[in-house]
Amino acid sequence: MGTVQAVEGSKWDQEVLKAKEPVLVDFWAVWCGPCRMLAPTVEEIAGEYAGRLKVLKLNTDENQDIASRYQIMGIPTLLFFKGGNVVDKVVGVVPKRQIKERVDAILT
Repeated sequence: MGTVQAVEGSKWDQEVLKAKEPVLVDFWAVWCGPCRMLAPTVEEIAGEYAGRLKVLKLNTDENQDIASRYQIMGIPTLLFFKGGNVVDKVVGVVPKRQIKERVDAILT
């Protein structure tokens, strides 16, 4: 079963930009209630797409440089990467179905 791993700024390029598989990054913060609401859905996605999609989370308070680089203005924000590039974005708490539709589109 897949798990959501934390990513730090020092590992960003290796874990996200140079990843062989598509990557979903959950931008969140400890104090963010909606982030906590979305976290179980992100965990489920990680399990369902294990081996096909890398799922990471990035604490925006501890990695402000990366959040700024990708113009994260509100959290939770999910960014979808493929080949080192952002290919999709979801802001806020959304139904699991919407996230799965975007993941499926990236994997095809």
